Amino acid sequence: MADLLLLPVVRTAAGKAADAVVRRMTGMWGIDDDRLKLERQLLAVQCKLADAEIKSETNQYIRRWMKDFRTVAYEANDVLDGFQYEALRREARIGESKTRKVLNQFTSRSPLLFRLTMSRDLNNVLEKINNLVEEMNKFGLVEHAEPPQLICRQTHSGLDDSADIFGRDDDKGVVLKLLLGQHNQRKVQVLPIFGMGGLGKTTLAKMVYNNHRVQQHFQLTMWHCVSENFEAVAVVKSIIELATKGRCELPDTVELLRVRLQEVIGQKRYMLVLDDVWNEEVRKWEDELKPLLCSVGGPGSVILVTCRSRQVASIMGTVGLHELPCLREDDSWELFSKKAFSRGVEEQAELVTIGKRIAKKCRGLPLALKIMGGLMSSKQQVQEWEAIAESNIGDNIGGKYEILPILKLSYRHLSAEMKQCFAFCAVFAKDYEMEKDILIQLWMANGFIQEEGTMDLAQKGEYIFYDLVWRSFLQDVKVNLRRFIATSYESIGCKMHDLMHDLAKDVAHGCVTIEELIQQKASIQHVRHMWIDAQYELKPNSRVFKGMTSLHTLLAPSKSHKDLMEVKGMPLRALHCYSSSIIHSPVRHAKHLRYLDLSWSDIFTLPDSISVLYNLQTLRLDGCSKLQHLPEAGYGIEELKDLCQLGNRLELYNLRKIRSGQNAKKASLHQKHNLSELLLCWGRRKSYEPGEEFCNEEVLVSLTPHSKLKVLEVYGYGGLEISHLMGDPQMFRCLRKFYISNCPRCKTLPIVWISMSLEYLSVANMGNLTTLWKSIKAEAEGYSTLLQFFPKLKEIVLDELPILERWAENCAGEPNSLVMFPLLEKLTIIKCPKLASVPGSPVLKDLFIKECCSLPISSLAHLRTLIYLAYDGTGPVSTSMSLGSWPSLVNLEVTSLATMMMVPLEDRQNQSQIPLEALRSLTLNGPNCFAKTPVLSKLHHVLWECFAFVEELKIFGCGELVRWPVEELQSLAHLRYLAISLCDNLKGKGSSSEETLPLPQLERLHIEGCISLLEIPKLLPSLEQLAISSCMNLEALPSNLGDLAKLRELSLHSCEGLKVLPDGMDGLTSLEKLAIGYCPRIEKLPEGLLQQLPALKCLCILGCPNLGQRCREGGEYSHLVSSIPDKVIRLEEYRVTSTQKEPNTKKFLRRLLPSCGADYNN
Repeated sequence: MADLLLLPVVRTAAGKAADAVVRRMTGMWGIDDDRLKLERQLLAVQCKLADAEIKSETNQYIRRWMKDFRTVAYEANDVLDGFQYEALRREARIGESKTRKVLNQFTSRSPLLFRLTMSRDLNNVLEKINNLVEEMNKFGLVEHAEPPQLICRQTHSGLDDSADIFGRDDDKGVVLKLLLGQHNQRKVQVLPIFGMGGLGKTTLAKMVYNNHRVQQHFQLTMWHCVSENFEAVAVVKSIIELATKGRCELPDTVELLRVRLQEVIGQKRYMLVLDDVWNEEVRKWEDELKPLLCSVGGPGSVILVTCRSRQVASIMGTVGLHELPCLREDDSWELFSKKAFSRGVEEQAELVTIGKRIAKKCRGLPLALKIMGGLMSSKQQVQEWEAIAESNIGDNIGGKYEILPILKLSYRHLSAEMKQCFAFCAVFAKDYEMEKDILIQLWMANGFIQEEGTMDLAQKGEYIFYDLVWRSFLQDVKVNLRRFIATSYESIGCKMHDLMHDLAKDVAHGCVTIEELIQQKASIQHVRHMWIDAQYELKPNSRVFKGMTSLHTLLAPSKSHKDLMEVKGMPLRALHCYSSSIIHSPVRHAKHLRYLDLSWSDIFTLPDSISVLYNLQTLRLDGCSKLQHLPEAGYGIEELKDLCQLGNRLELYNLRKIRSGQNAKKASLHQKHNLSELLLCWGRRKSYEPGEEFCNEEVLVSLTPHSKLKVLEVYGYGGLEISHLMGDPQMFRCLRKFYISNCPRCKTLPIVWISMSLEYLSVANMGNLTTLWKSIKAEAEGYSTLLQFFPKLKEIVLDELPILERWAENCAGEPNSLVMFPLLEKLTIIKCPKLASVPGSPVLKDLFIKECCSLPISSLAHLRTLIYLAYDGTGPVSTSMSLGSWPSLVNLEVTSLATMMMVPLEDRQNQSQIPLEALRSLTLNGPNCFAKTPVLSKLHHVLWECFAFVEELKIFGCGELVRWPVEELQSLAHLRYLAISLCDNLKGKGSSSEETLPLPQLERLHIEGCISLLEIPKLLPSLEQLAISSCMNLEALPSNLGDLAKLRELSLHSCEGLKVLPDGMDGLTSLEKLAIGYCPRIEKLPEGLLQQLPALKCLCILGCPNLGQRCREGGEYSHLVSSIPDKVIRLEEYRVTSTQKEPNTKKFLRRLLPSCGADYNN
């Protein structure tokens, strides 16, 4: 049953009736008596609506009356909005010529015509309301005080959902074991996670999906939310797009999609999450989708399914199912209490006792526990807690419809504004990602939020958004990076849990999608907010809007816009469309319009007619690459002066053109309090570097923003000091991100370090900077002691700072060694040759160091939490370095391994006992990675014992590598992938001509650009993929190639010295793809080979004249090649020389294997 939400509609109308602008207009036209009567009637109804809401639950007559009154209240809003619009129009006409004013007397803008029209409309609305008030008086309603509204607060922690995951470690371990234990299964396995709604199935799937072991184990990971659309075409299209990270433009033909799926996935070991599956039809899975999904992928591939139905799990599962239980009582209490005892609610004994009763009624359901905990965090009194505990909040939790009473109870405790804002979200489809700023702007446009004190609408909207997040009405909040041609910006996205979406649909009124409307799941007459999926194409003359009279919101129409002419005359508040033609037709008449979004449209000119939209609050033009002209555009920065409501992000380029501080001051940046992000660039692009031209520092001072800015970026400033811009430390109290680059003359940074809120810092191309932080006392007003800790900083990037020596210094100019970053997680240092240390960072995970010649690797030993380390070895040589310093290391990239991680001989015994158990990926790049002398060799082998658990090894440009590093590789029993590239001196001849690579689990071997290579050792039978390219002197392939029964892909490219393929290749019974390119001396295949490769699906021959001729039509092999499904045979002469350093394998396969789906990305 939809919630009526009448109170906020009536309150908005009453507020407009009392508005001074409306009073002035009605008084001017002699109809103020009617306005006053309308105001009094609305106020009389408003004070009795709380009682009406209660009685409407059992009295259908009152409920019917409330629906009728809501319709009329909306009409009253529209009429009163018309008065406000006319006042704005008249204000805009000030200064207009007398001739124009006289002409307006004889047009539709005639004041006389306006008076007659509005007087009639006001009178009609008043008459309807009078009749309904008379009817209301018969109900015996009494005045009820509205429940006290919570004051919106800034303190929200809803962005970090990981902090609210309790009691799922055991489930995570079980699922991980099942997933990773399928590596020997040749067929794709399906693992269902089953449980009722709200248990956290999706959360568990996310925990597993993002686990580093899973990401390392699978070559391809994909996530698709199925919901109720289990059609094969839709699912396969989505998977193709996920695998290619691009749009799938194929028509909805299953066979074409099947071929494309084979191309993009091939034999990669993949994990696919199918989240929220509802399909219970065996046929749809067994006959349609399963043959498509399970015909691709290599051994160990797994599909992870989350579902609420045991029937779904039994249909799809192949390895049993994991039934997700409810939380244990102690975990339930931990989750509930974390939410409940926050925001000022103290954990006193009496509340704990009552709270445990409330938590127990939630029956271990995480969603219900989070929601009820969030609700209780707003209740301070024992009596309030007792009342909730006595409510029937969850005695029968067992399914989708039985949890709604819990959710609705929490919903009823929302303020009227929050109820409207939450219910509006029902206009979007399930699993749709909403953007926070757009959502708030839509709430504002529809009048769901009202200004309160000094708080403007946007700020109020922020508080409501984060309050809904905190109470778990919105979730999955994340930061997205939006990229455009010249810039990028961050936006915050969120989703709704399916059950929350069900609740929003249950309480919303008039929110529909186009699919619901066409399927007649909604009444046209009652539609107020409609969303059309961007993929949906309206059929010509569909007349979908016929019969609608009260549409307030129309979002994302399809590219067919003929039907949009029907919205003309509707009281639209918000419109989003892709067609530029729309602004030349109905929008010109949309006097109520507050929100207009033409983003990504083909608009070239924004016409002057848009200037008559006097109510417009938001105009979005993101991604309008063809837009060149704005209406009545100005040419100077002073044009920003009156844009006081300018919000979110502002980017200013070419500031070097401003010659006067007075001109810059006219922009009034300090007054634009809605700005959260500011970019100042002195050139046309961020990469601009100032020359010798004069730089007016007054311009910088005049551009000082307000003190609540969250993101500040400064590029290309040519002055000596930048501290003038930010001399007041209070300016940084809210700053989260600071970027500064290409300011070559600046000797000091602004006192950004005083910011207690800073989370990200990027400093680049500052040629005169010697110290990041110079202690400041006099300027640091309000701070009695020097700062030594930066409590929230999470990421630092330092790039091209040639004379930077110190992180900090005290007032006397001496180095300060007490610098510490308690929350720093990621640090990048590039081309800082004088920097010699890294401060304490107890939670640092990612560290990237390049071209820092004063920074020895031994200086990093205190960073024990590292997961990723990249170090190029240009620093001083370390005489003693223990890899055990980094027990959590997963990914290590180094150069000059042998000279920078030497371990003393006396430590050999201890070192051999502590291999890095977490390390999975090792990259060696450059010289001195392998031992050259017997003494070094002993130390070297100790070092390699630390890499026993590595699964991926990449070796690049190791000039000292002459033989195959068999002794080193003996330590890598778990290695699955080996790549050797650009090792020019590698010949391959070892102590034995029949040596074998000692890698029992190796699956993929790539060799590229090793121009001296003569031979390859024997390979073990675990190998599945072999790619060799640009090895011009290679004379022979491994002698036991024919024994590799698991080999699926073999690629040979630019191996001019290779004359023949070895005999015995008929043993390659699993070979599916064979590619030979620019190996001109290979003239034929071994006798009978093509007849004895039963699995061969793809054959590519390029630049091999004689072999190509044999494979072409009429050739010796043509009758054998004809049966291979995918083949490319070309005799072209173009080739890439083997001496080039740029990798060629990927280019080769992109050109030759577009349909074979080979994976050579690693």
